[in-house]
Amino acid sequence: MTGLMVTLVLAIMMNILWRNAIIDLITNPLTSLFTGGNEPPVKQPYYSVATAKRKRGQYEAAIAEVRKQLEKFPNNFEGVLLLAGIQAENLSDLPAAKNTLNHFCDQTGMPLKQVANALTQLADWHIKLADMESARAEFQKIIDRFPDTEPALQAELRIGHLAETEKIILAQHDRRNIVMPVGVQNIGLLDSTEFLKPSAIDPARLAAAHVAHLEAHPHDTEAREQLAMIYANDFKRLDLAMMELAQLISEPKHKPKQVARWLHLAADFQLKLGADVATVQATLENILERFPNLPVAEVAQRRLARLNSEFRGRQAATVVKFGVYEQNIGLKCGAPQRP
Repeated sequence: MTGLMVTLVLAIMMNILWRNAIIDLITNPLTSLFTGGNEPPVKQPYYSVATAKRKRGQYEAAIAEVRKQLEKFPNNFEGVLLLAGIQAENLSDLPAAKNTLNHFCDQTGMPLKQVANALTQLADWHIKLADMESARAEFQKIIDRFPDTEPALQAELRIGHLAETEKIILAQHDRRNIVMPVGVQNIGLLDSTEFLKPSAIDPARLAAAHVAHLEAHPHDTEAREQLAMIYANDFKRLDLAMMELAQLISEPKHKPKQVARWLHLAADFQLKLGADVATVQATLENILERFPNLPVAEVAQRRLARLNSEFRGRQAATVVKFGVYEQNIGLKCGAPQRP
């Protein structure tokens, strides 16, 4: 009886001392699902106050709020970009914005993607002011600093289209009165209106324009793809079309999704222009060899499964009689390569 009483007293004392800990031990796994547990929240900057002040037109106060956060979290890219945006877009102080972003980019260890985005943003602000030389210089910084990367490739593409962009911007700022020609009178009484149809663009001239552009900007993927389509659709030249696509596919900087799309386009050209099933199959299997564990491989596998029916459908289409064209249209880059 004495032992029982002692045990009872000890149990009561333990209940008083340890009941909260035991309850927490049992209930914490359940309550953590809703409360996030006992781990302290990750410290991060908050720019909601600065954004609200910016929307109300209080730009200096917004900058002060951003700087407060940047003092606690130096080189936070979101804050740096927000600060530069207020300076350039709201205060029209592009030199200050440029200093803000250059200070960020010039520090060691900054992530590639963030530096490239900062320099691209600077280039875009210069483009809005029709300052194409300064924009070109910003894009060139990306190319020089990160050669053979995706941001460098995108910068080269942007440089290739700067002249076209400049024409569009200048046309918006310098709108001229357009004199409309007098329309055809009594059009309903005419025997034929064929002469009113706009003249088709000469494929040879269009191909030559793309070739000239690619000589100056060889990494312009859009222009090279358009040139390949002209060779295939207008000239029926599978060899030249495949040569252009092979150059796109062989670039190591392109994303798998882009490469797979070009290989599918190559297969389309081969089916349309008379290649055999084995050739088309080899082109699609190239996707499986390059990217076996990516979703593009599954898409290629499904197309391979229905390739025979697709090939029969092409054969049933109207037979196209090929014309005779100059044998070395466009870029002379050697023999066509297997994509």
